[in-house]
Amino acid sequence: MQDKHSKAMKLDWTQWFWPGPRRVFSADELARAGQQPWPISIDYYVYSNTLVLCLLNLSTLGREVLGLLLAAGLLLSAAALGVARCLWRQPDRHRLNLATIGAAFALLGLLYLLKLNPLGSRLGATLGSTLGLSMDISRTELKAAMFGFAAVGGIYLTSWFFLVLIRVQQIEARLRELDEQDHALKLARRLATAQMQPHFLFNTLASLQHWVDTQDPRAGGTLRAFTQYLRATLPMFERESLSLAEELSIVRSYLEVMQARLGERLRWELAIEPGLETVPVPPGLLLTLAENAIGHGIEPALRGGHVVVRAWRQDRQVVLEVEDDGMGLSSGEPVERLGLSNSRDRLRQLHGEQAQLNLLPRSPGALAQVRFPWSAAEAQA
Repeated sequence: MQDKHSKAMKLDWTQWFWPGPRRVFSADELARAGQQPWPISIDYYVYSNTLVLCLLNLSTLGREVLGLLLAAGLLLSAAALGVARCLWRQPDRHRLNLATIGAAFALLGLLYLLKLNPLGSRLGATLGSTLGLSMDISRTELKAAMFGFAAVGGIYLTSWFFLVLIRVQQIEARLRELDEQDHALKLARRLATAQMQPHFLFNTLASLQHWVDTQDPRAGGTLRAFTQYLRATLPMFERESLSLAEELSIVRSYLEVMQARLGERLRWELAIEPGLETVPVPPGLLLTLAENAIGHGIEPALRGGHVVVRAWRQDRQVVLEVEDDGMGLSSGEPVERLGLSNSRDRLRQLHGEQAQLNLLPRSPGALAQVRFPWSAAEAQA
């Protein structure tokens, strides 16, 4: 009994007197979904069917009435297509019903003009003389013409209703698709956050605990750099991009922490060309490359090594590099790790298919190089 009551409560009784989809799209939603162009094939379909419908009634109506009906049918089709285009651009039930009511009154007025008002006869005679037709129309032909107008008008009104329904479903599907894409991007960013090297966090915390217990002077500076690093990295993957200056600030904090841990075994420097501070980069791009350089190049080497982070503009490209002189690539060939694969995908999402991330061997060490068009970077900055 309760289920029946809940189902009855869900019935939309307004559909009986104000039919159409309840969803009303805002201007932002329509802009986000994109304005798909009007299918021009609909115009061809409507005009050709109007012509065919008139020709099929040639034997019933006669040439005089057929010419008038054809001219009126084409004008009616043009008006109906104009309304359909407006509903295509902004489909909602209010526009649909107002257009339907207006068209119904216009159609009733036209039928009244043809059937009862003497002005209809004079108007028909004037139109007939303009077209070179004799307007000696019988009552039977007039009724047939009126029936044709009513039938075509009803078809147009029904077509508007289904056009709005289909268009609303199309826009809703596009918005759902965009929402799913946004959700997938958020999941990818969270995955990238989870891929931050856990051994770096645990080893740093262990070093800090040891230095605090032994009152090592390195504890204070390392703790400040580590706090700054965590404060910057934890929320950064919720953003689509960071400026190069923000990304380098995170990399600097990371290198300062690793400098405290590795001591003289690590030397690093940043070489950044002025004017590139606002260039957008995927969050964690340079950080991932710096982590790979230290984790796979510097830390395994007993002698340690040198890490250089560079950024400059070359022709119409922005070039970012992270180079180390550590252990190098294991077999002299680039190694595709998960972090690099994610970085490459996010780089292309931000800067297009021309963006590249390559890992190259050096003697000694390795070079991670990023290239993307300067024009794209300049436009987003």
